[in-house]
Amino acid sequence: MRRRLFDLVFTVVAALAAIGAVTLFLAILAVVVYRGFDALSWRFLVEDMRAAGAEGGIVYQIAGTFILVLTATLTAVPLAAGAGIWLAMYAKEGARRSFESVLHAVNGIPSIVFGLIGFAFFFDLLQWKKSWLAGGLLLALMILPTLVVAFVEKLRSIPRETIDAAFGLGLRRGDVVRTVLLPQGAAGLVTGTLLGIARAAGETAPIMFTAAIFSGATVPRAVADSPVLALPYHIFVLAQDSFDPAMRSGMWGTAAVLVVLVTCVSALAIPLRLKIAQEAARD
Repeated sequence: MRRRLFDLVFTVVAALAAIGAVTLFLAILAVVVYRGFDALSWRFLVEDMRAAGAEGGIVYQIAGTFILVLTATLTAVPLAAGAGIWLAMYAKEGARRSFESVLHAVNGIPSIVFGLIGFAFFFDLLQWKKSWLAGGLLLALMILPTLVVAFVEKLRSIPRETIDAAFGLGLRRGDVVRTVLLPQGAAGLVTGTLLGIARAAGETAPIMFTAAIFSGATVPRAVADSPVLALPYHIFVLAQDSFDPAMRSGMWGTAAVLVVLVTCVSALAIPLRLKIAQEAARD
């Protein structure tokens, strides 16, 4: 009787927590879209900014954000896959614990500190100017722990019997990684990537120091001296002039676009994650 009561209470609390989280997210999404609805239009999405953000659109801010997030993702995913496989299959206990401690420590570093580190490395050491590549690599470093942890947790959920059976068939470690760990752990890597994309798309401090400017940039044509415009930095600058109605409208419109883009990417990737998990289960 007591066990049933405990299970019931736990279920109710978990359900209320889930409902609260979803409700909070929908409320934030609704407020941002409602406040920015007046600014949203097709022209707002495809035109260049004019009058210091009071007029025009955000086409190059969208393009710059996409470039930064894509660079970060393409950099972080292979590194996370390699680190996860090493932790799950090759690392000794001491090395594994040390590496995981470093991952959690890096994940807790404030984004403003990442920005300062990136500034010191790319500007002082490499003598670069603002660059989309510098910003993308710095964002990759920021989201890497999230990807690794999500991937490793998925790998650890694979039954040990499955791995032992693969070795029993005469497969080598590399074959086990290719035929068992990667297919069954891919869903975890996708989950970590989604979380990483959401974080990378909304970060302001790292790109402010290394990659983003407010105006004057289009599509990058170089590497070491090729800044970009970006949605979060655009919102940050407009927020400082939010007393101007035109600036405030553009700020909320840009925020709505950023939130909707991140939500759409996550929503579109969920079926992919489920499909990967189902195919791995069938195999």
